[in-house]
Amino acid sequence: MEIILKEDIIGLGFKNDIVNVKSGYGRNYLIPTGKAVIASPSAKKVLAENLKQQAHKLAKILEDAEKEAAALNGVSLEIKAKVSATGVLYGSVNAGTIVEELAKKGIEIDRKKVVMKDIKTVGEYAATVIFHKEVRVEIPVTVLAEGNVTEQAPVAEPEQAPIAEPETPVAEEQAEVTE
Repeated sequence: MEIILKEDIIGLGFKNDIVNVKSGYGRNYLIPTGKAVIASPSAKKVLAENLKQQAHKLAKILEDAEKEAAALNGVSLEIKAKVSATGVLYGSVNAGTIVEELAKKGIEIDRKKVVMKDIKTVGEYAATVIFHKEVRVEIPVTVLAEGNVTEQAPVAEPEQAPIAEPETPVAEEQAEVTE
């Protein structure tokens, strides 16, 4: 089924794109919620005319997106998180965490523009920020352990006298098992 998107949908397309979707997805979700319309020949003509009239507005939107992307050039993030002894994070680093770290640096971005998988281990990753369908910026993200786990000294336990175990007749137990 061919449809025209009325808004950006992550993983599907951007506003005014003509995309193919399964009929159930289009008829049961996208069209009733007002996120898309059926791409009939008349709807395609209307779309072409609207895009022609809005060309200067779309150029301005693209220019604004490029300015926002320029603010992120050269930005890299270091995120410290609590880590278990095996190197696995307690929780995860996600798009919301990235947006919070950027806000600390004075860069305000909508969380929906950041695309990445949740990070659950220490290491180096990349987060993609999509400002426009033609403007994308990758931000390197380094996840570090909050406290160095290897530097912690083990807690000394008080010494205890060894507990004497009562002797059990091993030969009798083995004789019962063999019978």
